[in-house]
Amino acid sequence: MPRIRGQRHRLFAAAVTALTVMSLAACGARTGEEPASGSQAAEVDTSGDTIKVGLLNSLSGTMAISEVTVRDALLLAIEEINADGGVLGRQIEPISEDGASDWPTFAEKSEKLIQQDGVAAVFGCWTSASRKAVLPVFEQNGSLLFYPVQYEGLEQSPNIFYTGATTNQQIIPALDYLREEEDVESLYLVGSDYVFPRTANRIITAYAEEHGIEIVGEDYAPLGSTEFATIATKVEDSGADAVFNTLNGDSNVSFFREYAATGLTAETMPVLSVSIAEEEVAGIGAEYLAGQLTAWNYYQTTEGAANESFVQAFQDRYGEDRPTSDPMEAAYTSVYLWAAMVEEAGSFEVEDVRAAADGITFDAPEGTVTVDGDTQHLFKTSRIGRIGADGAITEVWSSGEPIRPDPYLETYPWAEGLS
Repeated sequence: MPRIRGQRHRLFAAAVTALTVMSLAACGARTGEEPASGSQAAEVDTSGDTIKVGLLNSLSGTMAISEVTVRDALLLAIEEINADGGVLGRQIEPISEDGASDWPTFAEKSEKLIQQDGVAAVFGCWTSASRKAVLPVFEQNGSLLFYPVQYEGLEQSPNIFYTGATTNQQIIPALDYLREEEDVESLYLVGSDYVFPRTANRIITAYAEEHGIEIVGEDYAPLGSTEFATIATKVEDSGADAVFNTLNGDSNVSFFREYAATGLTAETMPVLSVSIAEEEVAGIGAEYLAGQLTAWNYYQTTEGAANESFVQAFQDRYGEDRPTSDPMEAAYTSVYLWAAMVEEAGSFEVEDVRAAADGITFDAPEGTVTVDGDTQHLFKTSRIGRIGADGAITEVWSSGEPIRPDPYLETYPWAEGLS
C-alpha cells in the first residue's frame, strides 16, 4: 500500500486548504462551501456493456486556454483504446464535465461523476486549487483521480495518481539549469495567487538560500488577472538575472505583453515558465515569447517514434494546426496507464487497480514512464525548452533518463521543514 504521511500530511493539507480559501477569495470565486461527500465508498458501475470514466476539465473560464486540449487528448486515448478492443473486453464510455475554472464546481462535478455516474476513474483537474478541492471527495468516496499536470509536490493520496511532474522532476531541474547553464545569481518570482505558485516559491526560496541565489522580488496576481503593468515595471527595475514564472491560465497573455512593453527581452532578462506549453504559446503570441525558457517533461518536438505517432494522431483527429503539449500528453498517457493497471488487476475496482499499479510502464510520447506504486507518481525525464519565433519549443537540456519521483523532497537536505 502506498505511504500516507500521517500527521505531516494532515498538517500540510490543513495549511494548504486555508491558503486555497484565501486564494479563492482573491480570485472572486465562491468560498465557504464544503465539497459534498459520500457517507460510504461509491461503487463502480459494471452493470452495462461499457465502463464509464469521468473527464473533469475547465472548458470555460480563465483556465480553458489550458484545459480544453487536455480533454481532447483524453478523448483521443479513449478512442484509440476502444478501437483496440477496450479494457477487459469493455468499451470505455467517457462522461465529460466542465469544472468552469471554479474550484467548488470541480468538487461538485467530481461528486456527481462518482456517485451518480459510477465511473471507474476520473481524469482531470489542472490547478492545485482544483485538485485540493476534489481530493477529499475522492478520499471519502474511495474513488480514483488521475491528475495530469506538474504541481508543487508535498502531497500523496491513495486516491490520486500523479502523472505530471512533481517538484524534483521540473522545478528543481529548472533551477539547476538557470544556475549552471545561464549563470543566474538573482531571481524575480511572479505567480498566480493560489496554492501551486506560493508553495513552489517557498521551495524556490529554500533552494536559492542553499545555492547563493538572491530573490530580488516576489509578486502574485489573482488567477485570471489582466493587470500586470505594475508588476512588469517592478520586474524591470529589479535588475534580476531572470524571472521564474508560475502564472497560470490566460494571465500569461497580459504578463508577457506588458513584459515586452517595458522593453525586456529573453536576452536582457529571460523568463523561465513552468505552466506555459505549446497551447499557451499560441494563445499568448509567439512574438512575445521568442527565446524564453520552459521546463516540462515533454514537447511536441520530443524525438521518438511514439511521439511521432501521437502528434500525427492528435492532428489527424483535431486539425494540423493543433499543437501537442506536456499536460495533454500526460493526460493521454494516464488513460493508457489506467487501462494497463486494470488489465493487470483483472478488475475495475479501485483497491485492485491500486494494488496492480506498481511497476506498470508505458512507451509514452515523452519516453518510457513507470508507475512508482509507493508514491503513485511516475518516473519522468526532465526537459528544458526554448520557445522559437514559430511557437515551437525546442529542447535545450534533458536529464537524460527518468527521474525517480520525490514529492516530499526527502533527498534534499535543504528542503527539510518545507513539508
